[in-house]
Amino acid sequence: MDIKFIDGGITAPTGFKAAGVHCGIRRNTSKLDLMMIMAATECTANAVYTQNTVKGAPIIVTKANIADGKAYGVIANSGNANTCNADGEEKANAMCALAAGVSGYAPTDFAVASTGVIGQTLNITPIENSIKALYADLDSDAAASDRAARAIMTTDTVKKELCVQIDIGGKPVKIGAIAKGSGMIHPNMATMLGFVTTDAVISRAALNKALSYAVGESINMISVDGDMSTNDTVLILASGLAGNDEITEQTESFEVFCLALTVLLKKIARMLAKDGEGATKLIECSISGAPDIATAKRLAKAVIASPLVKTMIFGADANFGRILCALGYASVGESNTVFTDNVDVTFMNGTTILPVCKSSAGIAFDETEAKALLSNDEILIDININMGNSSAIAWGCDLTYDYVKINGDYRT
Repeated sequence: MDIKFIDGGITAPTGFKAAGVHCGIRRNTSKLDLMMIMAATECTANAVYTQNTVKGAPIIVTKANIADGKAYGVIANSGNANTCNADGEEKANAMCALAAGVSGYAPTDFAVASTGVIGQTLNITPIENSIKALYADLDSDAAASDRAARAIMTTDTVKKELCVQIDIGGKPVKIGAIAKGSGMIHPNMATMLGFVTTDAVISRAALNKALSYAVGESINMISVDGDMSTNDTVLILASGLAGNDEITEQTESFEVFCLALTVLLKKIARMLAKDGEGATKLIECSISGAPDIATAKRLAKAVIASPLVKTMIFGADANFGRILCALGYASVGESNTVFTDNVDVTFMNGTTILPVCKSSAGIAFDETEAKALLSNDEILIDININMGNSSAIAWGCDLTYDYVKINGDYRT
């Protein structure tokens, strides 16, 4: 199957426009802080959210608004998470009403999202004052997707924006995405917002299944700092304007669509992990030889989430014992299964391969070579636990001094 990465982001799929403006929630006037995505037709919609029991008001409102599986668009702000506020739902509903007022649709036709500081009351006035300018900014070109992507950034240093194109029954089908996330990121969603658009004709059940699977293989396999956020949302809108035969769970085209969405979100996941707050290195952990996929995922997550592994990578110190430690505590409570009896660990970067552990015992390696390998900005930790045929990949980043600095004065 040919999956092509193309330009255009969320506006590349047929039927979508996007916008991004500075409305004044953020003090820095050079930072965009309000965005909108609008569809030319009613979309099939679905979303997945944080598993944190403390959820932002926008999640509660979005869940209600897309409960029927339909939406025309989304409005989102950065700079304030609208979470842990007495009037949070009121403000989230107000944002939807403002979007409805300029578009002519109903407030319940919109999803809503917010990201930024938790526990501070969201001032709705800047959004009210800028809603007409935001709507006027809507466009279907690549620059509009760029503006929307930048408007949801908080401590991100780079935008996350991609689009893929596949062939479904002779029709070109596009899937575009923008996302944000840099800190408070941990497996099972993070302080990240992701908005996906597609022009595929696809049933609601098939779209739900595809999104759930793709997020499970991508966004849910990253960790920056072990903190699970309150506002995480990945929303997908399908305009159905590509003209393909409807994709259902029973069709071969479902596998094609699902794979393309997974490939897209995996690349987004790598971008999110690499742009972790204060990060200097991307860590990819590949687990093989696991007895089942669930175990492989749990072990991979444990390694990339370990503060000691993260600091090890930051210091370019090949202290593989920390990896075995993480594998060991990840197995606690799993029917006394031990995943550290026959483990092989290899560090990789490009064509450079450095085995450091065989059968759970250290082997001789060149420390200078190890230091050089671990000094690269992308490190692969390849682990074979030799207990089965299942595998998984997770992504994280190193833990640096700058992470503490960024989060020590986040509000100020």
